Amino acid sequence: MTKAEKVQFVIDKLQELYPTIPIPLDHKDPYTLLIAVLMSAQSTDVRVNKITPLLFEVADNPYKMVKLSVEEIRDIIKPVGLSPMKAKGIHGLSEILIDKYDGKVPVDFEALESLPAVGHKTASVVMSQAFGIPAFPVDTHIHRLMYRWNLTNGKNVVQTEKDAKRLFPKELWNDLHLQIIWYGREYSPARGWDIDKDIITKTIGRKTVLADYYKNKK
Repeated sequence: MTKAEKVQFVIDKLQELYPTIPIPLDHKDPYTLLIAVLMSAQSTDVRVNKITPLLFEVADNPYKMVKLSVEEIRDIIKPVGLSPMKAKGIHGLSEILIDKYDGKVPVDFEALESLPAVGHKTASVVMSQAFGIPAFPVDTHIHRLMYRWNLTNGKNVVQTEKDAKRLFPKELWNDLHLQIIWYGREYSPARGWDIDKDIITKTIGRKTVLADYYKNKK
């Protein structure tokens, strides 16, 4: 199979498995998505989805959020981990959104990445899911699968994102990054991996990855 055929195989299989794509983080608008993605750093979407309703019940926009102290925000979001840094970031970015953007989330990568506690991946998720701007946020699942599928050398997420954007058509980026995340969770996890359920890796996987898998199964 050529590289182009492998890429098409991935696209076809993911579209077949996920014709309707579930959204991982519960949100109702760009602001609540931004906060949810920020909270998901080094946490799970399931945990974040349990905590965001508690936070958004009290403050679901920047004007309400800045009325809370950093300590009050931290107390609510503590279960997601890294709460001191995240609470400070949530309060700080809410102040900036009010001061600079009339309380709205800017539709701009550079502006988003300049906000406290907002990195490139968070900005990419907001741009793609909230505004429909083509982006390819790379999380641990995408990083792992792109390496397993021999579509990147997997040295770092920056390189993985570049390779994904080079290989996949731009109009599919927003869907594909979500489809790969779901596929990684359901069929190609880091732990408890069963290659017989993972049709994509079984078909086009990196030879060394497959060899290691079968060696460890013995």
